[in-house]
Amino acid sequence: MLTAEQVFAAHKANIETLFGLTNKAFEGVEKLVELNLQVAKTALGEAAETANAAMSVKDAQELLNLQASLLQPSAEKAASYSRHLYDIASSTQAEVAKVAEAQIADAQQKFAAVVDSMAKNAPAGTENAVALVKSAVAAANNTFESVQKAAKQASEIAEANFQAATSTAVKASQTASRSSKRAAA
Repeated sequence: MLTAEQVFAAHKANIETLFGLTNKAFEGVEKLVELNLQVAKTALGEAAETANAAMSVKDAQELLNLQASLLQPSAEKAASYSRHLYDIASSTQAEVAKVAEAQIADAQQKFAAVVDSMAKNAPAGTENAVALVKSAVAAANNTFESVQKAAKQASEIAEANFQAATSTAVKASQTASRSSKRAAA
């Protein structure tokens, strides 16, 4: 049986975990806001530069050259923004996962201690039932660990695919930019 102190300690630990996770979520939002403000500030400056450059264009050839010079950096900036977004999201998710894993490990340990305590205090003749419960707990823990490993592998594959797609998009924009520069010349 749980004592009042154990229940109180568990509630206190849960509240601390909740506030810790809330702080991690706010840190992620804060990073996202900083990124978006930086992107907006940079975009505003670049828009002013582009407008000034467009106003100084003297003929159609210069306009085509200006347009070609703007294509590649825009795609690279979009890819960079996507990478930053992904980094913020994945680091926030990793922090939350770390806390969740610690909580689950603690709960598994406490549950195993309860099962062991029950086994020690079980009446004679219930050894088979106790062994069955212990076996079920071990199987559940093994299944959970397998699912956890599979989720990590899926996350790593998704990250690799994201990096590959970003790289491909940047290369495609560079190729398109070179092609349009050649066509303009």
